[in-house]
Amino acid sequence: MKGILGKKLGMTQIFDENGVVIPVTIIEAGPCYVTQKKTVEKDGYNAIQLGFGEVRNGRLKKPIVGHLKRSSAPAIRYMREFQVTDPASYEEGQKIDVSIFTVGDKVDITGTSKGKGFAGVVKRHGFSGGPKTHGQSDRWRTAGSVGAGTTPDRVFKGMRMAGRMGNERTTVQNLRVALVDAEKNILAVRGAIPGSKNGLVVISEAKKAKK
Repeated sequence: MKGILGKKLGMTQIFDENGVVIPVTIIEAGPCYVTQKKTVEKDGYNAIQLGFGEVRNGRLKKPIVGHLKRSSAPAIRYMREFQVTDPASYEEGQKIDVSIFTVGDKVDITGTSKGKGFAGVVKRHGFSGGPKTHGQSDRWRTAGSVGAGTTPDRVFKGMRMAGRMGNERTTVQNLRVALVDAEKNILAVRGAIPGSKNGLVVISEAKKAKK
């Protein structure tokens, strides 16, 4: 399974060969380094650990520095695992860049969504609010009744109510790769992806793409 780590840079638009405008998100994808291999015999599953975002050693804790030295990888800020079928085809310290993807590939992108703070039900869940007549001037954006008074005499678990919105791990599936620039480590995907600018994103081969 193909995968790489990257950093969201922002959105822009490009033009295809027919002059049609395509909204895209620009991602600085890689270079990544294989920092660890995991096998069924030793760990119970096959996977590789990729590191992204070079920093100086002083910014890392000693256990992380020792972990990276074993793989001869540079000082890395982020590390994530990707399941693969054959870990033996990778070498620790191996460099992986954005060239593993081509234009037209479908990818799934995972990131942390923007935090919106405490939000009401209209913003958080799309409720329509209460009626704006018959004296309800102060109930326009409230949730209304959340449960019966006698039976079941409680509020059901999972009821959609006001609360913290955003700042959650989110995945957008089946995004089409629109541009690959291996020299600049740039990947452009059609549409929007989760997170704010400079946020970490995990790019992997689409699991539900139609063959």
